[in-house]
Amino acid sequence: MKIISTNIGKPLKFLWNGKEETTGIYKKPTGGPIYLTRNDVVNDEISNRINHGGFYKACYLFSSEQYPYWKELYPHLDWSWGMFGENLTVSDFDEREVSLGEIYKVGEAIVQVSQYREPCYKLGYKFGTPRVIKQFIEHGFGGTYLSILEEGYVDINDEFTLIEKPKETLSVYELFNLVFSKEKNQDHLKIAINSRAIPRKKRVLLSQYID
Repeated sequence: MKIISTNIGKPLKFLWNGKEETTGIYKKPTGGPIYLTRNDVVNDEISNRINHGGFYKACYLFSSEQYPYWKELYPHLDWSWGMFGENLTVSDFDEREVSLGEIYKVGEAIVQVSQYREPCYKLGYKFGTPRVIKQFIEHGFGGTYLSILEEGYVDINDEFTLIEKPKETLSVYELFNLVFSKEKNQDHLKIAINSRAIPRKKRVLLSQYID
C-alpha cells in the first residue's frame, strides 16, 4: 500500500433540517506531508469530537481503487482525492487482504488498523442525496480508521510496511460487512469482540448479537 494523497478539511457550515452545522468532510489534497497524532491529524477539522477523532479514529484511510466505482455512479460531482473524507488516499489497498489490528510503519508513524466507518448524513449531504449512505454500505468497501501508536509525519509515496499481524482477525471487508449485515456470522462476531483494536463500547455492542 502506498499513500497517493494526503488530505485535510477546513470547517464548512451548512444547513441541516433548519439548523446550522459544521463539517470537516470536505477534505482536499495538501500536496505534502501531514502529521498524525494519537487523537487526530494536525490542522484537520473535526467538528464532532463525540463521533470523530480520538485514539480509535485518529486518521481515516480510503482506497483509490474504489474511486472509479463511485465516479460512475456520480459523474456530475467535482471529484478529487479526499472525496470520502479520508485523510489518506491509498493505492493497492485491498480491504479483503488488510486486517483489523494489523500494525504498519508508514513515514515516521506507526499505525494500527482500527474500527470501521459508519457513514452518516454528512456524506449524504456532500453527495447530494441520502441514497449514497445505503449504497456505501451495500458496496461493502468502507475504508478503515487507524489508531496512531507512534506519532509522526506521513507523505505522498510513503509505503505501508507490515510490522505485526494478529493471529486471529478479520479483514477490513469482513468487519465492515459484519457490522451492517442482518444475519451476523457468529465466528466473526467472536473475533471482533475480542479485538482490542476496536473500542470497548463497540465490542460490547457487537456482543449483543452473540447467540
